[in-house]
Amino acid sequence: MSDEAILSSTISGQPISIRCEDGVVLGGHLWRAARSAPVGSVIINPATGVLARYYHRYAQFLARRGFDVLTYDYRGIGQSRPQQLRGCHYRWREWGERDFEAVLQFMVKHRRDGPLMVVGHSIGGFLPGLAASAGMIDRMLTVGAQYAWWGEYAPRRRLRLFVKWHIVMPTMTAFYGYFPGRRLGWLEDLPRGVANEWSFRGRRFESSHPKGERKEVLRRMAAVTAPILAVAVCDDELGTVPAVRRTLDYYTGAQRTAVLLTPSDFGRDTIGHFGLFHDSHTAGFWTDTLSWLQEERNPWPASSVNSGG
Repeated sequence: MSDEAILSSTISGQPISIRCEDGVVLGGHLWRAARSAPVGSVIINPATGVLARYYHRYAQFLARRGFDVLTYDYRGIGQSRPQQLRGCHYRWREWGERDFEAVLQFMVKHRRDGPLMVVGHSIGGFLPGLAASAGMIDRMLTVGAQYAWWGEYAPRRRLRLFVKWHIVMPTMTAFYGYFPGRRLGWLEDLPRGVANEWSFRGRRFESSHPKGERKEVLRRMAAVTAPILAVAVCDDELGTVPAVRRTLDYYTGAQRTAVLLTPSDFGRDTIGHFGLFHDSHTAGFWTDTLSWLQEERNPWPASSVNSGG
């Protein structure tokens, strides 16, 4: 098949189920590269309360360009939602320690060729460091990666966001036994534990863990050696530069580069926290990401704001 035919072909994701160590079953899709020898494997970690299907078009884009791609929903969300969400105590930390760990092991088992990479959106860029096997990751691309500490929300929106996520959300969660995000039109419904971790998160992520476990959390984050390219967008009210840097500060064992992009870089007026994964960015941001995923080359060197490691 010619390159032109591959790029115009329709690639469907194969439905998969992944069993976590504690017996929870996650739903997802595996998108096989449109060539016999893939250039690598990519796991896409969603943002909090965002269905995996939001990233399916980006997954298909990557599969057309030679990557095997895995998309999945965290426990409590979408295809991984239990029959009864009320009273479910799934937590953010389990999305990393159990869900991502199981997905990573699955991808290692089914990988064919090339490096193993992660594209993490929002909390999805922080969770890899909680997995025991995160040392198997070869490269990471994060977009707006942070864990929603209110003190680093964009100053112009901080009060509104504090009321929304740290007053309304815990109040609604206490009443319903889960957060009814879909009913409010804010995001997908969230398990009680996830919603409360977000609402009551302190300055330090590990503060939500028992004191005896906090050193292990930091050790796991530091054990990640995969180079990280962290993308921030100037009009992202959640993934601000300080919030993105805070996430990178946990990955002390990795070479870290942060870039700050603007809507005007892509001929837009706004992008925000979610816009870069919309398929209107196929010829722009999506194509740019191939430089990092294929060659470990930063496609936005002039936009670098910090680096480490």
